[in-house]
Amino acid sequence: MQADRRRVSIFGATGSIGQSTLDLIARAPSAYEVVALTGGANVDRLAADAIRLKAGIAVTAYPERLHDLRARLAGSGVEAAAGEAALLEAADRPANWIMSAIVGAAGLPPGLRALRHGTVLALANKESLVCAGPILMAEAARHGATILPVDSEHSAVFQALRGEDIATVEKVVITASGGGLRDWPLARLPHATPAEAGAHPNWDMGQRITIDSASMFNKAMELIETHEFFGLPPERIETIVHPQSLIHALVQFCDGAMMAHLGAPDMRHAIGHALHWPTRQDLPVARLDLAAVARLDFAAPDPARYPALALAERVMATGGLAGAAFNAAKEVALDLFIGGRLPFTEMAPLVERVLDRMAAEGCLEAQGPTLDMVLQADRLARDRAADLAGTYETPRRAGQMP
Repeated sequence: MQADRRRVSIFGATGSIGQSTLDLIARAPSAYEVVALTGGANVDRLAADAIRLKAGIAVTAYPERLHDLRARLAGSGVEAAAGEAALLEAADRPANWIMSAIVGAAGLPPGLRALRHGTVLALANKESLVCAGPILMAEAARHGATILPVDSEHSAVFQALRGEDIATVEKVVITASGGGLRDWPLARLPHATPAEAGAHPNWDMGQRITIDSASMFNKAMELIETHEFFGLPPERIETIVHPQSLIHALVQFCDGAMMAHLGAPDMRHAIGHALHWPTRQDLPVARLDLAAVARLDFAAPDPARYPALALAERVMATGGLAGAAFNAAKEVALDLFIGGRLPFTEMAPLVERVLDRMAAEGCLEAQGPTLDMVLQADRLARDRAADLAGTYETPRRAGQMP
């Protein structure tokens, strides 16, 4: 390997963010040494990418898939491993730049481990900041590591703030597409199927995040992320529905000026910015033709359509372990909806009931929470959500057998 090649690892390589990251790296293979790739059950894709990019190790999160992964990597020189311990070991391998794109709370421990090595962590894992923002930011500061936001919205804010004093920011506006069910009548929403909620008009994303877009749970997470990453109080953070998804975020300053970050709906914008930071380099993304765009639309989000946003405000106001509980309950609610056991419109009420119960039990309060406390709150919220889910009856959809 050439000494000047940048050493990179991608956690969550088989997902949409991971694949977009690999696309950029594969366009300049001589510039990078791929240390580790990790993925989930799709070991075919994981192995193919590891071989193509000559990764040092490929790790699947599922121990039962290790045999298959080893078989697909046989003779390639790429090491195979599986399970949580292997993910942490991969995070310990020296790298200059690590993409954290594992979906869910499972992405938190490897991200924290990577920060201990003073690396650059490109953070696409929303849950890390939502569940343990103070822990993550403190760990980065302690070890001289750098966290770069990869969510398109937070990358936009990060870029708009470059060279600015955060104290001069009056508010940050995070834009939202409104999701695939944005124009549905409210009365129809309880009958939405996972396939309908999982179809996005602008973005090509995975099923879970696309459904989160339709419910705006993803935007609720992003509001909390903004609070944790940039240190802004909740009253200076808001969201607005922007159907075209061309403006990713806006920052308003104390002199009344507002900066907007525009770009085609392509995650390689934010990924490329983090990959090449602190410089800018050419990216293979579409350029906007504003004359062709012609108009940009905005609307205030309807609280009745998007109750998850109010839950985000509650989480930010509560602090402590509320973010961990919120995220865990949301993941369970999403699983239940995808499995046909919970109506689309009952996801937010289920999360709210979990927060209510855990607050009544005194389980959300914590001064200086630790990782163990966050993981315990995560487990407890999942248990509470599973218990409470039994009180819901999913209405039979058209075409379902009795």
